[in-house]
Amino acid sequence: MGIMIGRLHSSLAWITLGLVLYAHPALAQGGKLIDVFKDWSAFTEKENGKVFCYIGSLPEKMEGKYTQRGDALILVTHRPAEKSFDVVSIQAGYIYKKGSEVKVTIDGQKFELYTKGGYAWAKAQIDRQLVAAMKGGKTMVVEGTSSRGTLTTDTYSLSGFTAAYGAMGKACGKK
Repeated sequence: MGIMIGRLHSSLAWITLGLVLYAHPALAQGGKLIDVFKDWSAFTEKENGKVFCYIGSLPEKMEGKYTQRGDALILVTHRPAEKSFDVVSIQAGYIYKKGSEVKVTIDGQKFELYTKGGYAWAKAQIDRQLVAAMKGGKTMVVEGTSSRGTLTTDTYSLSGFTAAYGAMGKACGKK
């Protein structure tokens, strides 16, 4: 029964991720699912006639003393027409505290991301390091502070990340 509940939870999570990704303003045209790789999904999409690809995942666990919170997720994006690869972004499900940073820990490696509104990004040189850590890691923990001062901790599984990343690279011309 536990396996069945786990699969149901996983299926519902991917349906939610798909809806969140398709509803995201920058992704309003709707992406095409490449495939699901354990806890990560890979998509391809066109924007202004240019193909881009992204992989995404939902947190396995969300912690914090909040009463209301929107959807949280992480994306890694390739935009070959712009020669932009490995762009890591995190959607918090709330507005971050102005000027705050997000702390990301992957199996003991620590990274800091900058915030704006409800999103966090890594600087270009950190993106590559973060993606390398995600490829070799098992778990990623994201700690942020809301505009109301609420501390949150989201835990993401990295199971399937490397396979999803490879599929995204193949679809968008990066090996």
